[in-house]
Amino acid sequence: MKRYQIVLFHFLCWATFLGYLYGGYLLKKVQFGDAALEFSITLVQMVEFYICFLWVYPNYLKRGKVLQLIGGLLIAMSAFILLRYLIEEVLYPKWFGFGNYFSSSTYNYITNNIYYGTSFIVVSAAIYGVQYTFKSEQTNRKLKDEVVKAELSFLKSQINPHFLYNTLNYIYSLAIPVSDQLANAVLRLSDLMRYTLADSANGKVQLIKELEYIKSYIALLKMRFEPVFYVDFKVIGVMASDEIAPLLLIPFVENAFKHGVINDDKQPVRITLKAQNGKLNFEVSNKINHAQKDYSSGIGLINIDRRLDLIYPDQHELLISNNGNTYKSTLIINL
Repeated sequence: MKRYQIVLFHFLCWATFLGYLYGGYLLKKVQFGDAALEFSITLVQMVEFYICFLWVYPNYLKRGKVLQLIGGLLIAMSAFILLRYLIEEVLYPKWFGFGNYFSSSTYNYITNNIYYGTSFIVVSAAIYGVQYTFKSEQTNRKLKDEVVKAELSFLKSQINPHFLYNTLNYIYSLAIPVSDQLANAVLRLSDLMRYTLADSANGKVQLIKELEYIKSYIALLKMRFEPVFYVDFKVIGVMASDEIAPLLLIPFVENAFKHGVINDDKQPVRITLKAQNGKLNFEVSNKINHAQKDYSSGIGLINIDRRLDLIYPDQHELLISNNGNTYKSTLIINL
């Protein structure tokens, strides 16, 4: 469901609710003061609803952060009480000459606010739960579709890649007596092909192997563009036990080489990977090549986002920045 459809759906739901609530007041000819006080409660309940629906539940309930969830709900309840007090005890006396709680006891004030405030916290939780369940079912369906497509693609491409890989090994044997540089280039290309054909039971590979793939890719390009090829590649804190989905990092590197400047020694392509405390931080930055005619994204950010959402739901963050001179991609993943 698109954003404008969600907004329209919420608007229609609130319009129906308010029509049902205040339509009865019009028929019963309720006094203005009672209707105004009821309206203030409903208005503040709507604010409380969206504090929970847009902030508290997505950030804390969904991620199992119990203490933060309790704190968020207390903030939502406090906002309800303060906003209601502002409207009914500050604005209404000033505008209409009447309030609500000046003649009531503290006990009535507290119990009344708990009653009206708690109700929409529960309503918000129920609606958020339904929405989350619906989205989870959609994600599961997409994941199943992706699995089927991947299996079909693998079966279709199973023969040709293996044929190409074996052919490259043969070409490598022929290239050895002719040129060491040519043989090394074929060997690097063969390494890339072998990695793309690798399979794993859990759908992940060692992070070290993913880095070796990136290094082979960079080495192959260096043979093509040297001596004017400048890359600063740093790896920090990688453990042998660290695993990642295969071929997840290379699109960012490819994008940097395709759309960046690689012959500027003062501003090389910078690639930094840190793996610490169960979290991976991968950054790729490059000077933008303004002379390039191809302005496409190169890495297909939509496809990258889709794959990350399927493999690392709520466990990743992708940040893209572009200041007109430097393009930077930052990917953070909980391993």
